Amino acid sequence: MYVEYVNARVHGMSSRLITTHGFERLIAQPSLDGIITELEKTPYREEIVEARILHTGISCIEYALRKNLMKTYRKVLTLVEGEKSARYIVIFLKKWDVQNIKTIIRGKNIQTPNEEISGCLIPAGTMDETTLIELVKQPDVRAVVDLMATWGIEYALPLTRNIGEFFERNEIGMLEYALDEYYFESALKELSGKRHDDRIVRDLIGTEIDIRNIKTVLMMVRDSVSADDAAPFILKGGKEIDHKIIQNMFQAKKIPDAVYLLEPTTYRFLLNVPDLEVSLGKISVLEKELDRFLIRKGTAMFRGDPFSFTIVIGYLWAKLNEITNLRVIARCREAGMPDELMESEIFYV
Repeated sequence: MYVEYVNARVHGMSSRLITTHGFERLIAQPSLDGIITELEKTPYREEIVEARILHTGISCIEYALRKNLMKTYRKVLTLVEGEKSARYIVIFLKKWDVQNIKTIIRGKNIQTPNEEISGCLIPAGTMDETTLIELVKQPDVRAVVDLMATWGIEYALPLTRNIGEFFERNEIGMLEYALDEYYFESALKELSGKRHDDRIVRDLIGTEIDIRNIKTVLMMVRDSVSADDAAPFILKGGKEIDHKIIQNMFQAKKIPDAVYLLEPTTYRFLLNVPDLEVSLGKISVLEKELDRFLIRKGTAMFRGDPFSFTIVIGYLWAKLNEITNLRVIARCREAGMPDELMESEIFYV
């Protein structure tokens, strides 16, 4: 079976992921140059060698990580090309399309130089680097959206529908939400079948929507935003967090009380976050726990049914977590953080 071949190849790729010991060696490096040298001993060698020609320090590491992630995801997409189950991989990769478009329109909205915008892009989705760079060259947000529409890029649709309101309110969040809403609605529609893999991936997407909504509600409660004003930013299709729970969280008014209302749900683990940090409104601690829960659930697919394409999804999550860990290590070292604090920021799966 072709799925067995793909999963065997992906298992081989997973053997090249950095181990706990490998992360410990990177954390032990006293400088960014030391981290770069250590990365040359890993599967990132090719990208690091290329990056050293163009960049130094943190820019060198970021460039290499972006290149490696893009190459890895493209390789996986090539493995499943032509297969019906490739749609599961495409759904995952489209997250990067949305993220890249957000980066571009944010940058254009605040007149960020093109070079800076381009440096933040990760062409790991279905939109290639050439397309993204052409979008970056546009003078403003409207021109970006117009070019996307001219090229028939699907994400132009939600942006076109909402760009009038964006100009009226000058709130870039309107366009970002429109992109998220379109992505999740499209994903759930694609996963509406009864196949085993459909159910598994749909469950993960539902969890991701839950987490996005919980984060939104906590942020709005912290900033004393009313439920009515926040309503346009709540995504539909969540697994557990329905309209009633969201309304009750808004009515709680305070973050600790809002978190307590999650006790009957899967997200009750947030109640274990120290009360002091929650009471001070430090939702970043809660967000980190939610992110880790999602990563854990995503990577768990890798240990699932060996005859399922969801194993590939699990690997993609594991690779994303590895890249995230490496970026955290580099940024913490650049900021001069102690090793113990850096270690606490790493998430092993």
